[in-house]
Amino acid sequence: MTYTSQSDLTDRYGESLLIDLTDRAATPTGAVVTATVDRALADTDAMIDGYISGRYVLPLAETPPLIADLAQMIAIWKLHVYEPNPKIEADYKAAVRSLEGIASGTIRLPVAGVEPEGTGGGGARVTDRERPMTETNLKGFI
Repeated sequence: MTYTSQSDLTDRYGESLLIDLTDRAATPTGAVVTATVDRALADTDAMIDGYISGRYVLPLAETPPLIADLAQMIAIWKLHVYEPNPKIEADYKAAVRSLEGIASGTIRLPVAGVEPEGTGGGGARVTDRERPMTETNLKGFI
Protein backbone atom coordinates (compact mmCIF):
# COMPACT_ATOMS: atom_id res chain seq x y z
CA MET A 1 0.00 0.00 0.00
CA THR A 2 1.32 3.42 -0.94
CA TYR A 3 0.88 6.03 1.77
CA THR A 4 1.16 9.01 -0.58
CA SER A 5 1.38 9.66 -4.31
CA GLN A 6 3.17 11.83 -6.80
CA SER A 7 0.10 14.03 -7.15
CA ASP A 8 0.06 14.58 -3.37
CA LEU A 9 3.71 15.65 -3.52
CA THR A 10 2.94 17.97 -6.44
CA ASP A 11 0.03 19.54 -4.53
CA ARG A 12 2.13 20.09 -1.43
CA TYR A 13 5.52 21.09 -2.84
CA GLY A 14 4.82 22.17 -6.39
CA GLU A 15 5.73 20.69 -9.73
CA SER A 16 8.83 22.87 -10.19
CA LEU A 17 10.47 21.45 -7.05
CA LEU A 18 9.74 17.89 -8.18
CA ILE A 19 11.22 18.64 -11.59
CA ASP A 20 14.34 20.07 -9.95
CA LEU A 21 14.70 17.01 -7.71
CA THR A 22 13.97 14.27 -10.26
CA ASP A 23 15.18 15.51 -13.64
CA ARG A 24 18.80 14.36 -13.24
CA ALA A 25 19.62 13.47 -16.84
CA ALA A 26 22.60 14.99 -18.66
CA THR A 27 20.12 16.76 -20.90
CA PRO A 28 17.20 17.82 -18.67
CA THR A 29 13.75 17.11 -20.04
CA GLY A 30 11.91 19.66 -17.92
CA ALA A 31 9.46 17.06 -16.63
CA VAL A 32 9.05 15.05 -13.45
CA VAL A 33 10.77 11.66 -13.72
CA THR A 34 8.12 9.28 -12.42
CA ALA A 35 10.55 6.39 -11.84
CA THR A 36 12.60 8.49 -9.42
CA VAL A 37 9.50 9.56 -7.51
CA ASP A 38 8.22 5.97 -7.42
CA ARG A 39 11.53 4.76 -5.96
CA ALA A 40 11.43 7.46 -3.26
CA LEU A 41 7.81 6.57 -2.45
CA ALA A 42 8.67 2.86 -2.20
CA ASP A 43 11.58 3.66 0.12
CA THR A 44 9.29 5.87 2.20
CA ASP A 45 6.66 3.14 2.46
CA ALA A 46 9.30 0.62 3.56
CA MET A 47 10.59 3.01 6.20
CA ILE A 48 7.12 3.69 7.59
CA ASP A 49 6.25 -0.02 7.55
CA GLY A 50 9.44 -0.73 9.48
CA TYR A 51 8.38 1.62 12.25
CA ILE A 52 4.71 0.65 12.51
CA SER A 53 4.90 -3.10 11.85
CA GLY A 54 5.55 -3.90 15.50
CA ARG A 55 2.40 -2.10 16.57
CA TYR A 56 -0.07 -2.48 13.66
CA VAL A 57 -1.00 -5.26 11.27
CA LEU A 58 0.15 -4.47 7.73
CA PRO A 59 -1.05 -3.54 5.19
CA LEU A 60 -3.26 -0.91 6.76
CA ALA A 61 -6.85 -1.01 5.52
CA GLU A 62 -6.81 2.75 5.00
CA THR A 63 -4.10 5.38 5.17
CA PRO A 64 -4.54 7.63 8.21
CA PRO A 65 -4.00 11.35 7.48
CA LEU A 66 -1.02 11.44 9.86
CA ILE A 67 0.76 8.68 7.94
CA ALA A 68 0.06 10.39 4.60
CA ASP A 69 1.51 13.63 5.96
CA LEU A 70 4.61 11.87 7.32
CA ALA A 71 5.06 10.02 4.02
CA GLN A 72 5.11 13.29 2.09
CA MET A 73 7.71 14.80 4.43
CA ILE A 74 9.94 11.74 4.19
CA ALA A 75 9.57 11.29 0.42
CA ILE A 76 10.52 14.86 -0.42
CA TRP A 77 13.58 14.52 1.82
CA LYS A 78 14.55 11.27 0.09
CA LEU A 79 14.32 12.93 -3.33
CA HIS A 80 17.09 15.37 -2.43
CA VAL A 81 20.50 14.36 -3.74
CA TYR A 82 22.23 17.21 -1.97
CA GLU A 83 21.49 18.90 1.33
CA PRO A 84 17.83 19.96 1.53
CA ASN A 85 16.76 23.34 2.81
CA PRO A 86 16.34 23.67 6.60
CA LYS A 87 12.53 23.44 6.47
CA ILE A 88 12.57 20.09 4.67
CA GLU A 89 15.30 18.81 7.01
CA ALA A 90 13.29 19.87 10.07
CA ASP A 91 10.12 18.28 8.66
CA TYR A 92 11.99 15.02 8.04
CA LYS A 93 13.35 14.91 11.59
CA ALA A 94 9.87 15.65 12.98
CA ALA A 95 8.43 12.84 10.83
CA VAL A 96 10.99 10.36 12.16
CA ARG A 97 10.22 11.43 15.74
CA SER A 98 6.52 10.90 15.04
CA LEU A 99 7.22 7.43 13.64
CA GLU A 100 9.24 6.62 16.75
CA GLY A 101 6.26 7.77 18.81
CA ILE A 102 3.95 5.50 16.84
CA ALA A 103 6.36 2.59 17.26
CA SER A 104 6.59 3.13 21.02
CA GLY A 105 2.83 3.54 21.38
CA THR A 106 2.79 7.16 22.56
CA ILE A 107 1.11 8.17 19.30
CA ARG A 108 -1.82 5.99 18.26
CA LEU A 109 -3.19 5.80 14.76
CA PRO A 110 -6.96 6.17 14.32
CA VAL A 111 -7.31 2.86 12.54
CA ALA A 112 -9.74 0.45 14.14
CA GLY A 113 -8.92 -3.17 14.76
CA VAL A 114 -5.43 -3.37 13.39
CA GLU A 115 -3.30 -3.74 16.47
CA PRO A 116 -1.61 -7.15 16.63
CA GLU A 117 -2.83 -9.53 19.26
CA GLY A 118 -0.84 -9.64 22.46
CA THR A 119 0.60 -12.74 24.01
CA GLY A 120 -1.89 -12.65 26.83
CA GLY A 121 0.88 -12.53 29.40
CA GLY A 122 1.61 -9.41 31.26
CA GLY A 123 1.39 -10.35 34.86
CA ALA A 124 3.84 -12.18 37.06
CA ARG A 125 4.05 -15.92 36.59
CA VAL A 126 4.90 -18.25 39.42
CA THR A 127 5.94 -21.83 38.86
CA ASP A 128 5.67 -24.00 41.92
CA ARG A 129 8.28 -26.71 41.68
CA GLU A 130 9.33 -29.46 43.99
CA ARG A 131 11.48 -28.27 46.82
CA PRO A 132 14.95 -29.83 46.63
CA MET A 133 15.62 -29.54 50.36
CA THR A 134 12.94 -30.87 52.63
CA GLU A 135 12.82 -32.16 56.16
CA THR A 136 12.90 -35.77 54.99
CA ASN A 137 15.93 -35.58 52.69
CA LEU A 138 17.88 -33.44 55.18
CA LYS A 139 17.35 -35.94 58.04
CA GLY A 140 20.36 -35.84 60.25
CA PHE A 141 21.33 -32.28 59.29
CA ILE A 142 18.43 -30.64 61.06
